[in-house]
Amino acid sequence: MSGKNKLIVALDVDSQDKCLEVIDILSPEVDIFKVGIAPFTDFGHAILDKLKEKGKKVFLDLKFHDIPNTVRNAVCVAARKDVFMMNVHCLGGKSMLEQAVKGAGQGASGKGRPLLLGVTILTSMDEEGIREIGLAGTVGDRVTGFAEMAKDAGLDGVVASAKETGMIKEKLGKDFIVVTPGIRPEWSSAGDQKRIVTPRQAIENGSDYIVVGRPVIQDKDPLAAAKKIIEEIGG
Repeated sequence: MSGKNKLIVALDVDSQDKCLEVIDILSPEVDIFKVGIAPFTDFGHAILDKLKEKGKKVFLDLKFHDIPNTVRNAVCVAARKDVFMMNVHCLGGKSMLEQAVKGAGQGASGKGRPLLLGVTILTSMDEEGIREIGLAGTVGDRVTGFAEMAKDAGLDGVVASAKETGMIKEKLGKDFIVVTPGIRPEWSSAGDQKRIVTPRQAIENGSDYIVVGRPVIQDKDPLAAAKKIIEEIGG
């Protein structure tokens, strides 16, 4: 898989016009875009229509986390939107994850269902952060534990830091997908992320896809920034 097919750009912008502009600017180089909670809540359907019109793939990043029946229904509806991948939160438990898999299959209606990913530990959290929410052990322990549960429930992979990718691949196999946020090229600032790596480090650690937002969309030349990252991870 080429570098271009491993890059996902997060459309974390605060207006519909800006979002549509960013899609137009990046479309020559970027094939997969992430639509997160804030833009989807505000103007998400317009983004999905625009991306579909341009033949782009969508990572619908809504991190569903609720009772199993509610999550199954939400995933079913989301799968009808022909997205490439979507996610649910592993903190919801195995039963919720299993129902999410059922919902994805129902929503796909005979078409290939979206890749379904489990969110493990957010890349903005460290050891102190997981203790604050009552999780014992190390971040690595919790991430690999969630990943194992996700695989057992039938998910295709997880969202995790590249710092844990090697452990996940070793334990669950190379075909279990790892999508890595918290990516910061050496020429960008860390922002609110804590467990960060560079694009090259993420790919070398085994991540299948990397998610990059602010280092691209806030650059004075977003297209050049995207090209630089694609070159770094292997053209």
